Amino acid sequence: MQILPSSPPGSGLPGGGHALAGLELAPFRGVRYARDRVSGLAEVTSPPYDVIFRDSEDQLMAADPHNVVRLILPRPVAGRPGEEYGEAAVLLRAWMGAGILAADPVPALYVYEQSGAEPDGAGGHDGLQRGLIGALRLVPPGAGVVLPHEDVAPGPVAGRLALMEATQANLEPIFLLYDGRDAPGGEQQPGGAAPGAVARIVTEIATSATAEPLVDARTPDGRRHRLWAITDSADHAAIAADLAPRQALIADGHHRYAAYRRLQHGRHAAGCGPGPWDYGLALLVDSASYPPRIGAIHRVIDGLDVRHAAKLATAAFSVRPLPGGTADLQAAEHSLAEASASGPAFVLAGDGQAYLLTDPDLEQADAAMPGEASAPWRRLPASILQRLLITAVWGLTDDDSTVRVVHHDAQAAVRAADAAGGTAVLCEPMRAADVYAVAGRGERVPRKSTSFGPKPRTGLVLRTFAQG
Repeated sequence: MQILPSSPPGSGLPGGGHALAGLELAPFRGVRYARDRVSGLAEVTSPPYDVIFRDSEDQLMAADPHNVVRLILPRPVAGRPGEEYGEAAVLLRAWMGAGILAADPVPALYVYEQSGAEPDGAGGHDGLQRGLIGALRLVPPGAGVVLPHEDVAPGPVAGRLALMEATQANLEPIFLLYDGRDAPGGEQQPGGAAPGAVARIVTEIATSATAEPLVDARTPDGRRHRLWAITDSADHAAIAADLAPRQALIADGHHRYAAYRRLQHGRHAAGCGPGPWDYGLALLVDSASYPPRIGAIHRVIDGLDVRHAAKLATAAFSVRPLPGGTADLQAAEHSLAEASASGPAFVLAGDGQAYLLTDPDLEQADAAMPGEASAPWRRLPASILQRLLITAVWGLTDDDSTVRVVHHDAQAAVRAADAAGGTAVLCEPMRAADVYAVAGRGERVPRKSTSFGPKPRTGLVLRTFAQG
């Protein structure tokens, strides 16, 4: 799957003109937990900061006093807003000084493998994902090398920036996808594209009987995490040559990436010149070898009676009651999946009732869309949901205070709607091809539309500016 069908002139990518910049993942001296100083690597790592809720945060802190959540989600100091980031910096220095965290002796790229159960619903099945962790070189947005697909909010960006400034570190990687097929100079495989050097090196190391992993841990969610270091300069050169003409899509970590860019801009504006702020920690996964799994994101509108919501929807959709209602939610999800194969479709659920919405009125939909939006953006189910159903039909504003989101779990969405006397809107996962098509045009999908997985575990390897 190509991330872009064609590249903008001057982008330096296949189909473009002269190179402005290329995709670069540089080696660095990773900072990792000393296994003999903690209760276990599973006990000191965590999910990404933005999917941790207070109850799970407490559980992570209780698992081991050195859990990385104390660094990535420092708790506010009463009466001293913003000082929590300084507290995280003090803690990071203390852990490194005590040898709980230590830098690897030489710069490396890191092969990262995840396998086993995926209880977060991203794909709903066991899966294997391998990629490379390294220091991503930050290039101007116009270069078309790193493609965002979501907008960001200023608050989370400011928070991540403050944490990076205080700790002088990247504490968790962003998650990038790239198409590793048709590698320059590769040997064509029968019936398929040439494997890139990155894919070959990653596979060779992860499947080697003699390559001992630095990390081999199974986390409470059932996932197994393994990590190897690539320190050979010839491998580094082959990886650099393979990645140089490619581009990557941000699958997860838009706010952290925006914070990387703001930190870099601030340092350059201050006259600091080149430095570690020109890079950011990233996991890069070949989507051709390991197709992304995208979970559904459902909506909950408090106080909107589901019967009234369905009645209003008849003005712009074909609306059909589902006989099993929410008592047979599996059947409702099956109906949704079948209908979505032919176009945008949704299920409204709550108070025991369920309604299938299909065949949106395209004339009304176009009238509800932003004038500058491309045709692919206008036909996204997420765009139809946001602009036609929520805004035009229901007369609501699609923001966090009005429309809540529930990741992956339809039953949880229905329970939340029932508790608030509201309506759950059940959605199918967005297709990866649609995300790529929109991102390739420089557009952003509607808010809370994608949930790529599996996300990298935080705490397996950190990057401090002092170590490169």
